Amino acid sequence: MTVTAILVDDEHKSLAILKNKLERLCPNVTVIGETQDPEEAIDLITNLKPQLVFLDIAMPGMNGFEVLEKIPQPTFEVIFVTAFDNYGIEAIKHCAIGYVVKPIDSQDLIQAVSVATQNIADKTALQKNTLLIENLGIQSFQQKKIVIPSQDGLEFVKIEDIIHCQGTDGYTKIHFQQSKPIMSSYSIGHFFKLLKSKDFYLIHKSHLININYILKYLNEGYVVLQDNHKLPVSRNKRTDFLNMIRNV
Repeated sequence: MTVTAILVDDEHKSLAILKNKLERLCPNVTVIGETQDPEEAIDLITNLKPQLVFLDIAMPGMNGFEVLEKIPQPTFEVIFVTAFDNYGIEAIKHCAIGYVVKPIDSQDLIQAVSVATQNIADKTALQKNTLLIENLGIQSFQQKKIVIPSQDGLEFVKIEDIIHCQGTDGYTKIHFQQSKPIMSSYSIGHFFKLLKSKDFYLIHKSHLININYILKYLNEGYVVLQDNHKLPVSRNKRTDFLNMIRNV
């Protein structure tokens, strides 16, 4: 599948390196525009309607997120480019949007383009881009949403609705406050990284819980959640866990 792309980065050298790597490693990508100016990027994207945009996060005057916000109906797939792993990356991960870190690793680029190509075929970009913009405007971690890849497609759920994640044979079953569980092909380790915060605790290698739903702790080493699940707390985690919930 041939994919049209626009490259946006305020550094000329970074643009040149990315374009060269795409030509050598991703022959299905056709670059139809490039710019170092965020304002010009908005015009290019609006007029040329690319399927894919490589968008630098940190740019003077207007960052990559602000560029995305200014484009109505952003139906193109995005691969964000960043020089460091920061808050922005967490926001991107929550929405299952691609990214690469400078200096760009060849295998990371190939993988990001491969995923983006499939996403273009699935036409999920508008939902994910809209969610990213929405999340960036929300300060509370619990009120933000994440994207969960499931057997049926992509599920967009509020973090505050997740009671706990249960790992089973490399899959994860996510339990919710008022809806049926979702089975994801992602491991519980993926959700541990995605939901890493003071609100979620990995009580056991197979159980990640939202501490806001703890009903009680039993002395034999179990927690009871508000959905009546009784889950074990690993012996080596009990002291730390009890100290944590006492300080909540």
